[in-house]
Amino acid sequence: MENISPTRMNLLQRRGQITLAFQGVDLLKRKRDALIADFFSMVRNVMEKRNELEILGERAYLFLALSKALSGPDTIQALVALGARQVGVEIDSKNIWGVKVPEIRTPPMRRGAFDRGWNPQWQSPYLRHAADDFEILIEKLIDVAACEVRIRKMGSEIKKTTRRVNALEQVVIPRLSMEIGFIKFVLEQREREDMFRLKRLKGKRDRTNQPN
Repeated sequence: MENISPTRMNLLQRRGQITLAFQGVDLLKRKRDALIADFFSMVRNVMEKRNELEILGERAYLFLALSKALSGPDTIQALVALGARQVGVEIDSKNIWGVKVPEIRTPPMRRGAFDRGWNPQWQSPYLRHAADDFEILIEKLIDVAACEVRIRKMGSEIKKTTRRVNALEQVVIPRLSMEIGFIKFVLEQREREDMFRLKRLKGKRDRTNQPN
């Protein structure tokens, strides 16, 4: 408190600061609550998508195993190499409560039976089903990966917002409250001392003016 000048100007300044600090706490808590609500909504969504991925993956691998049993591993490997392609994605960003999160868009991954460059006589129903499921699986994997990145960013922002709230509530506001209390105490002491001096001066003046 030694560095604080106990003046009325400083008292008004700190009262303004503590008012802003309380407003900041309120706004940050509202932001945090909104972020938490969106965070858990995203988590539930990702869990559902992960369950879908697991079911789709099991079915795709089952069809792949049946295809290998029917056509042979070498044939399947050759067809996979023949139908391989590059996957292009578009990455953009979206603002959620001041947090920039990635938006990843992919073209439709599933192709028609003849779009993979395969000879129709090699296309068993199992192989077509496996190819369809794996292409859908890639699309869903990219979507889930983007969702998980968004969840991590939201979680990081929730932690950052909580730290700011704690700093205001546990450090800034108590410090300003103590400074306000100190300044008020000093100003009140000065006021009492001034009143005492004024009364003493008035008493001396009254005694001086009394007739002998």
